Amino acid sequence: MNKSSFFIVGKHAVIEALKNPRRKVLKVFLTEDSKKNIHKKNPKKNVLEDVKVYFKSKKELDKYTSKDQIMHGGYVAEVEKYDQPELKEFIKGKNNLTFVCIDEVTDPRNIGSLIRSAASFNIDGLIVKERQFPSDSKLMYKSASGCMEHLNIFEVSNINSTLKNLREKNFWVYGFDAKGEKNFTEIKWEGNNILLFGSEGFGMREHTGKYVDYFVKIDINKNVESLNISNSAAIVFHHISYSKKMSQ
Repeated sequence: MNKSSFFIVGKHAVIEALKNPRRKVLKVFLTEDSKKNIHKKNPKKNVLEDVKVYFKSKKELDKYTSKDQIMHGGYVAEVEKYDQPELKEFIKGKNNLTFVCIDEVTDPRNIGSLIRSAASFNIDGLIVKERQFPSDSKLMYKSASGCMEHLNIFEVSNINSTLKNLREKNFWVYGFDAKGEKNFTEIKWEGNNILLFGSEGFGMREHTGKYVDYFVKIDINKNVESLNISNSAAIVFHHISYSKKMSQ
């Protein structure tokens, strides 16, 4: 049985999908200029080999993005979703893992930006609720700028039960909240950790907060109400990545 396919757009999203051996790319739609650019970016390997390539004008490609109001840059591809590792299998025998978990976050642009930051700073995976994750969103893929191909994404049926199970397997859960007890930079980021972020508008659900070991915050200017979730996450990921390097 064939997996359902969907379209992604944008230079980085399409090129990284072509380079990912796990990703099945069914068709690629390019302008003449974007084809030349692909070969310039990948001189040692023909990433278009064994892929159906169709050449289109910019205007013809616009039909793939007009509803989403995003720019394709001359790159569109039809791809299949690939199988991600099972969370319970992935953690076996591993230590010092850092996962990010998002609860009720729905904006594809924010999720994509968060994925880009997580991949950039070596976060081990993203935990999301299966029914709320926009897995075939062009906007998410574009915002992730190719990093969808470089991050483990664990789609789970229930966030709360997942957090409960991970706590029983020696994971610490840190909930990021403006009313947190400590600045997150005061934590020693050792062992297995989960970084839990709530929704853009309403924050973390009260019931989910029951599975948090520590609430932490990011200290910002008191005249500013809050940071965008993707900006908050990038600050946290960078700090943890740096801290781990310094402790090695």
